[in-house]
Amino acid sequence: MSTDQVIGRIHSLESLGTVDGPGIRFVVFMQGCVLRCQFCHNPDTWDTTKGMEYSPEALMQEIIKYKSYMQFSGGGVTFTGGEPLLQAEFILKVAKLCKQQGISVAIDTSGFVWNPIVKEVLEYTDIVLLDIKNYDPVVYKTVTGVSLSPTLEFLGYLKEKKINTWIRYVLVPGLTDNLESVKLLSKHLSECPNVSKIEILGFHKMGEYKWKELGLEYQLYQTKEPSEELLQNAKDIFEESGIPVSMNR
Repeated sequence: MSTDQVIGRIHSLESLGTVDGPGIRFVVFMQGCVLRCQFCHNPDTWDTTKGMEYSPEALMQEIIKYKSYMQFSGGGVTFTGGEPLLQAEFILKVAKLCKQQGISVAIDTSGFVWNPIVKEVLEYTDIVLLDIKNYDPVVYKTVTGVSLSPTLEFLGYLKEKKINTWIRYVLVPGLTDNLESVKLLSKHLSECPNVSKIEILGFHKMGEYKWKELGLEYQLYQTKEPSEELLQNAKDIFEESGIPVSMNR
């Protein structure tokens, strides 16, 4: 299939996002994901057969409406999900259109999907928001259902190509709060000069109702949001990397 013919499946659009990269963002939530994260707040994005169908040109017509907001604030477009790189052909086409308009492109990804088209997408990407769910391979598999190694290989490629990267880490009490593993991740990141920011995202309950509506088994009903002390402990550890760290509850 050529990129001229590709159609994207999109879960939803957010026109004035402020938490998915720098500045004001037009956020595209792509449909489909191969991970099954226990704390996912968008399980309704998992199914690859659902979502609204868009051509690259039709999506670009929506994006361009907000170009002035993006340029004024230093923002751009963020592709997230789900796992956006499952639809790398579609994103490549839209990213090229964005570049023609001088619009910055960000990809929020788990780093699990890896193929030649993804490599080409990264050539048109200004910033990658890389979600690393845990640094312990056993915990990572428990949390996501997949292996950690593709994500670390993805991170290595971003380092090699010097692509600006923000790391996102969701802190879940009793699940991803293994601070020794956080220390090892912090050390690993300290050796990645392309990583310009680490975001600690506190676990929240806002997507809990979706699991029930979808008839999915949710294992974290009894899990509480992280305490300020736990968040600060993680922040202190990540700051040892020498990389700026932010917290978002």
